[in-house]
Amino acid sequence: MNSDPYSISRRHALKGLLTGAAGVAAAPAIAAPNQTEPAPPVHPSRFVFHDPDFMQPLKFPWEKLLTTEELATTQALADLILPKDETSPAASEVGVPEFINEWVSADYPAHQEDRETIRGGLGWLNTESFKRFSQRFEELGVEQQSQIADDICGAAKVSPEHHVGAVFFKRFRQLCVGGYYSHSQTWKSLGYVGNISIGGPYPGVLPEVIEKLGLQDVV
Repeated sequence: MNSDPYSISRRHALKGLLTGAAGVAAAPAIAAPNQTEPAPPVHPSRFVFHDPDFMQPLKFPWEKLLTTEELATTQALADLILPKDETSPAASEVGVPEFINEWVSADYPAHQEDRETIRGGLGWLNTESFKRFSQRFEELGVEQQSQIADDICGAAKVSPEHHVGAVFFKRFRQLCVGGYYSHSQTWKSLGYVGNISIGGPYPGVLPEVIEKLGLQDVV
C-alpha cells in the first residue's frame, strides 16, 4: 500500500489514461435540443485519478502477455541501456520490465502496434544473439550484448540486415526511458530535488542563476 494518499503510481496513471480514453471513445453522442449536430460525448462521471483505492490490489483489465523468456530478455536490454551507477538504480530495480509488459499488453491500437514491435524485436535480438554467440541475449556478458546493441542503436546508420532490430531498439529505448524516469528513485540523477524546506530567511536567487539569465543589472 502506498503510504502517501495523494500520490499516484505509474500503474494508476497508465490505467487512468487508458480506461479514461476508452470510456470517452465508447460514450455515445447525444443529440442536443434543437440541433442537427450531436452534442459532445458524455464523459465518465468518475475520474480514476481522483479516487485511487490503495486498500485493494491494482487490477488491470488486460492479461500481461510477455513470456518468462521475453521478460528475461527485456530485463537484460533495459539494464544495458540504463545500468546501475553511483546515483541511480538499474532499470530492473525500478520495475521497467514490468512497466513495458503492462504497456504492450494493453488492448488499444497504439499499444498493439508497440506489442508487435517489441515482441518481434525481442525475437530478433535472440536470433541475432544465437547467430553470433550461440546463446540467448540475457545469457551474454555486457561486452557481447553491447556489440549487438551498438549495431542497432542508430537507425540512420544501421545496415539493411539490422533494420528490424533498429526499429525495435528505438521504440524499446523510448518505453524504457519513459518508465525509468517516471519512478521517484531515478529523479536524483536528473537533479530534481522536489520541495525542500529552507531554514531561516529566504536567501534569494543564486548568483550563478542570475548571471546565466543575464539579469545582473536588473536585480
